[in-house]
Amino acid sequence: MSTTSGEHSATLVVRGYETDANGHLNHAVYHQYGEHGRVETFRAAGVEIAPLAAAGLGPVILETTVRFLAELRVGEEAEVTTAIRFGTGKSFRMDAEIRRGGTVCATLTGVMGVLDHTTRRLVADPRGRLRALSADPDGFDRVCGVQEPAGS
Repeated sequence: MSTTSGEHSATLVVRGYETDANGHLNHAVYHQYGEHGRVETFRAAGVEIAPLAAAGLGPVILETTVRFLAELRVGEEAEVTTAIRFGTGKSFRMDAEIRRGGTVCATLTGVMGVLDHTTRRLVADPRGRLRALSADPDGFDRVCGVQEPAGS
């Protein structure tokens, strides 16, 4: 069984305190922008943190890498486009591009999972668990892609 990917975008404006001595966005802030994109993607999919926590679950980042391609400066608008891709295992991909207009300023690659707070282990079928807790399962499918039947 495989799953097609879905995309979601969020917009941010670079703030002065996020920049470094060179006048561009600090390297660590790119990770924060990626996190903002991930949270907004889950929200657009109808998955809020409070219901996840009440169910004893939480998203975890297992791996993340940033590739810096162009500067972002104070006052510039940045669009964070996040693509999520589920497969058949306990982890899933959540990658992002941070753009200024048509220019890709950074790419973020990431591997995530859903942690069971009781067992401290990743849950099997993270897509299914997240979708079951979504306030909008159809919206979840739009944002996160549609699961293809086995044998497709």
